[in-house]
Parts: sequence; C-alpha cells; structure tokens
Amino acid sequence: MELPLSQGLAQSPVDIDLIGNFIVGLQRPNGEIPWSSGGKTDPWDHVESAMGLSIAGRLREAEMAYLWMATTQLSDGSWWSATRDGIPEDKTRDSNLSSYIAVGVYHHFLITRELRFLRRLWPTLEAGIDYAVGLQADTGEIAWARNSEGIVDRMALLTGSSSVYMSLKCALAVASLLGKRRSDWDSAVVKLGEAIHRRPGLFNMMKARYSMDWYYPVLCGAVTGADARKRIDRSWEKFVVPEWGVRCVCDRPWVTTAEAAELVLALAAMEDRERALIVFNWICDKRYDDGAYWMGVTFPDGVIWPEERTSWTAAAILLAHDALHEITPGCCLFKHRYWNRNGFPGISEGVFPDAADRRNQHTLFTGRG
Repeated sequence: MELPLSQGLAQSPVDIDLIGNFIVGLQRPNGEIPWSSGGKTDPWDHVESAMGLSIAGRLREAEMAYLWMATTQLSDGSWWSATRDGIPEDKTRDSNLSSYIAVGVYHHFLITRELRFLRRLWPTLEAGIDYAVGLQADTGEIAWARNSEGIVDRMALLTGSSSVYMSLKCALAVASLLGKRRSDWDSAVVKLGEAIHRRPGLFNMMKARYSMDWYYPVLCGAVTGADARKRIDRSWEKFVVPEWGVRCVCDRPWVTTAEAAELVLALAAMEDRERALIVFNWICDKRYDDGAYWMGVTFPDGVIWPEERTSWTAAAILLAHDALHEITPGCCLFKHRYWNRNGFPGISEGVFPDAADRRNQHTLFTGRG
C-alpha cells in the first residue's frame, strides 16, 4: 500500500479520543484487547493497550482489561504467550509477558489514585511478578520462558529482562502503597539492574540488530544519567532514520511506529525533550482516519507494511504523547527523575536504599514526576 508521506512536522495534533475509541472498538465484552480485529492476544500488548485506555480517559474499559488478566492467569502466575478467541496459540509462558501487568496496574493507579483497584489486582500482580522472579539466575538475568512442556529455557533477552526490571520497580511501588513487604523483589531488582547495566554478556539472546535492545535499558531506568546519553548517542545513526522514524532492525529499510514511540519515551525519560519531540513529529502523521497508526513503513518508497491496525501501536502513541505533554499524572511513569526522587535510583546512579526506608516514603509514589 503506497501513500504519500509528510516529511515535516505533524499536520494535526494527536486525537486522544479518536485513538481511545479505536482501542475500545477492538476490545471484547470480557475485557480482552486483541492485537487487531480478529487478531491474536498476548498479555504484554494487552496491558499496553489498557494503558492507552487509561490515558484516553476510558477508565472503566481499562479496568475491564486488567480484570480479564486476573481471570485468565494460569496457576503458576503466568499467561499463555498468545491466544485467539480464548484458545491458546502459543503455550510458551514468558517471564516478560507475565510480569508486565505490574506496569499497567501502577500506571492506572497514577491516573486514578484508586487504592481499591490496587488491592483488587494485587494477587494477580504478585503472582505474575513471582513467576518472573522465579526464573532469575543467581547472576541477575531473567530466563525468558518456560516452553509448552514447562521446561525452562535459560536463554536471556536483554529487552525482555529490561521490561521485567520496569515491572519490578512498579510492583515494589504498589507493594509500598499497600504496606506489603517483598524483600525478595528488592534483591531481584538490584541484581537484575546490575546485570543489565554492567554485565551485558549475560544476555545470551542479545539481538543487537534490533532497536529495542538499544533503548530498552534506558527506557526501563536500569541505565540513567550520562551512561544513558552515551548509549543512545552511540547507536543513534544505526537505528534512527531522519523524517521517517526508527528502524525495527538496523539492516532493513523499514521503520516501525511502536519502536519510534518507545524511543520517544526513552528520550523523555532521560530528559532529552528536544530529540523526543523531533522523533514524535516524524510519526504523528503516519496514521489512518479511524485512530489507528501504521505498524510500519518501508523507506524511501513509502509502502505501509504490514497493514494490520494494532491496538498496542495506538497505545504507544498515547504513552509517548502523554510523556511529552503531561496529559495525565501517568506521564511520569518512565521518567528517571520520578523514580530517583522516590527512592529508586538507576544502577548507574547508585545503590538502592533499604526497603524499609522506601516504604516509609510510600506516599511519595502518588506525585507527578
């Protein structure tokens, strides 16, 4: 599908209501949010879509999405990696997919301030995090999954482990708000952060060709400050295509909207607002009329591929827009200074404080970053 591209700034502002309506249009009565109309559902992208609903003010629908997670969780705290119409398509049980509910639940709380919601979702969140922590090696990295037979695959993904790191931070924030004590999570997040920042060789499934392995350690806050800037600058030309966006894979002429939006989040997290705005402007016009955004587009020929209209791509746009323009109190979620202020310094900035000290500060977690 070939369409002309606007290579300049976005011609119109992000339409939050329209994007929210698009995601709601894909949501099923039971709360499930598949990738697209008739598409599969995976837990990570389902949560990402729910986060988009929270930003769009569709709070009831967002809570329905999280309650769907509670009703579909497996007995070990995980979820199937992919289902379609309620039937498992991929019975892998991924550590990243199972822990990301903590990020969504905490994000929803930042917007609503509903402790009732946290209490209701705590058992689901706790079990999902415990599943991921149960796959952590002594050296800190997280094994990526159990296969359909329940056998642990000890290979570790840098992007996946970085996402688990963010999930652990959010889970500890929720625990603090609810007065829960999880010293094992404290230990897990420290070891994982050190592995991500100091010992990249532990990640034996590193995918250096993929942009996510580049910016995710910064997005999750394991790498902050000067080290974050060095990491982003080092591979900027490898992945960033001016006027187009961010390559998914460095050696392919294909940029993807979700990766560009996540890079915007990472840049905003490290307070590089200027470049964040530039990248965001490159992707704002890559959209359909119904609130969906292109998954990807080839360059320089401008072929939209694939043409699937995904819920999570739209949600990534909303998250990036919120981080830049502070539409909701959830805008602080990925910002390093927010976590530093509340007792979670990045590994490159120093050690974590005693868990008890953090719990004494738990009211700080409700502040805007």
